Amino acid sequence: MNKHFNLLVIAILIVFSSCDDSLRNISGTVENPTSTEVIPVDITKDGFDFLAKMQGHWTGSNRVIADDYAWFGWDYRAISKSHIQGIHEGGSMGNLFTSFFVTNYKNKKTIMARNGGLLNGIYRTSYFVLDKVETLAANNKKYRFVDAIGGSAIMSFELRFKNDSLYYNAYTSNLGARIPSRHMTFKGKKEHLALSQKAATETGFPKNEVEIDFANGFDPNNLYVEAGAKKAKSATFLAQSATNDVYTLAGESGDPYTILQHPKLGSIQVNLTRNATIKDANLFVYLSKDPLTDNNGFFSTDPNAFNTLLHFPTLTEKENALLLTYIHPGDYYLTIIADQDNSLDISTGDITSISIPFTLADEEHKTISVTNINNQN
Repeated sequence: MNKHFNLLVIAILIVFSSCDDSLRNISGTVENPTSTEVIPVDITKDGFDFLAKMQGHWTGSNRVIADDYAWFGWDYRAISKSHIQGIHEGGSMGNLFTSFFVTNYKNKKTIMARNGGLLNGIYRTSYFVLDKVETLAANNKKYRFVDAIGGSAIMSFELRFKNDSLYYNAYTSNLGARIPSRHMTFKGKKEHLALSQKAATETGFPKNEVEIDFANGFDPNNLYVEAGAKKAKSATFLAQSATNDVYTLAGESGDPYTILQHPKLGSIQVNLTRNATIKDANLFVYLSKDPLTDNNGFFSTDPNAFNTLLHFPTLTEKENALLLTYIHPGDYYLTIIADQDNSLDISTGDITSISIPFTLADEEHKTISVTNINNQN
C-alpha cells in the first residue's frame, strides 16, 4: 500500500484545516502550537473524568474554516466500559467521527482519541493522546489532545466543559506544512441525557480499564509518510480508492483499529425512491430521536423536534441510496426532506417523507426503503 499521497489531496479530507484566528479562545490562555513533544497525562492521577463529561448529545453552533453552522450536533455514547464514540453524518457519502478510549501509551495509562473520516475515496484516521488537563474553576475544566507522534506541532484539539456547556476547538498544520491554526470552533450544550445514560448502563461505562492497548506504539510500516520523508510525522493512516468503501479502505490503510472492531455499532442501508418532482433535488437524510413530521408528512409543530437530530447527511449528487455507518443501537426516526429551492436549509415548499420509526439492535445491519417522499410543506 503506497502511503505517499500528495499533501494537497490529504487536505481535502483532513478535519483540521486553516481557520480564522479571531475566533474565541476557549480557555483564556495561549497555547504553544509548535511543540513536537508528546507527554501523556496519567489518568490514574487526573483526566479520567473526561470520558464521563464527554458523553451526551451536544447541540450548538459550529464554525468550520470560514463557514458558520447555526445548528450542529454530536451524539457521544459509550460502546464499551472505557470507549465512547461520536459521529457526524456517518455514511458512504462521507463521515467525520471521533472516539475516546483508555489505553497504555509511552508508559502511561491515558486516554487516546481516534479521529477520521471518509470522503471522495480517501480514508484517514489519526490518533491523538491526552497531554494536558487544566482545572480553570469550579465546574470548568479543559482537556487537550495532541497528535500521538507529532504533538501539537501537527494537530491538536481542546475541549472545555463548563457546567452543561462544551467549547471545542481544533487546530492543524496540514501535517507539518505550516504553523497550526484553528479549523473548527464548536460551542454547545448537552441535550437528551437518556440516550447516553442508557448506553452507559448497558456497558458499565466509565471504567478506568484499557480498551485498545498502544503500549508498543504504532507500526511504522503502516503510518502515512509524506513523499521524500523517511518517517511519519503524524499518527495517521491513509488509503485511497475510486469508491467510498469504508470496510475495504480501513483494512488497506493499515489502521490498527477499524470499523469492524467497534462493539455495539451497526449500520443502515437507506434506499430512496425519487418521483419526478424531486428527481434533481438535494435530499436531507435525518436520523432523530423524535419525529420531524406529523402523520401527514408535515413538519412538526414542536419547536424542539429538530433539536433531536443525531445524524444529518445531505445527498447533493442525485443519489438514491446511502449507507449509514458507525450507528449506535437504539430507537430512531428516519425522515427524508427534498430541498426544493436548493437552499441547503429547511424551508416552506420542501417535500418530506413521513418520519419512520425503527430500532437498531447491537451490531445490526438494517435496510430501510423510503418511497413516500411526496408531502409538500
